[in-house]
Amino acid sequence: MFCQYRPGKDGKIFKLYKFRSMTNETDENGMLLPDEKRITKFGKFLRKTSLDELPQLLNIIKGDMSIIGPRPRLVKDMIFYSEETLKAYCVKPGLTGPSQISGGRSESSWESIFEEDLKYSQNITFFNDLKIFFKTIGAIFKSDGSSEGAESSKRDYYYCDYLLKQNKISPSQYALGLAISDEIISSNGKVEFQKDLHTN
Repeated sequence: MFCQYRPGKDGKIFKLYKFRSMTNETDENGMLLPDEKRITKFGKFLRKTSLDELPQLLNIIKGDMSIIGPRPRLVKDMIFYSEETLKAYCVKPGLTGPSQISGGRSESSWESIFEEDLKYSQNITFFNDLKIFFKTIGAIFKSDGSSEGAESSKRDYYYCDYLLKQNKISPSQYALGLAISDEIISSNGKVEFQKDLHTN
């Protein structure tokens, strides 16, 4: 089992559960190896079939998540979201969501993911949730064998890395964002808009 702190409804931190798909291998300096070098063969299968997400049923029972909703993102990424983007995550995150059925596993750009999540959060209906549920099942069976994660993603896996590479944030803002995210996790706080991370 793998546990990780993620932002939930209104950015409040909760502990998310997954089946482990990567090892904890490190380099000679004690730093974790890149994700693509740590994922196991069985881990690839778990990700391809989305079975690694099944323990999140515990999160649903606890009330941290819903079956359908925007997928829970990483704190270190969400800390860099704009005020408008954060509005998409004022609802409970889901086991599956709108971006999962529109290439969110590896194809979509960050901007299109935010657009889909925002559109969903502004128009939550039983019919839309039902449609996403059945489309998710279809997406899993039509998988081309790629696994969700850094190894197969056609976009930068981490939003903060994408911003840095595109010169949308400075190295100092990048470092500040990571420090803020660590503090939020350690204090069991919540993710809120950080103006200092959006001014050039």
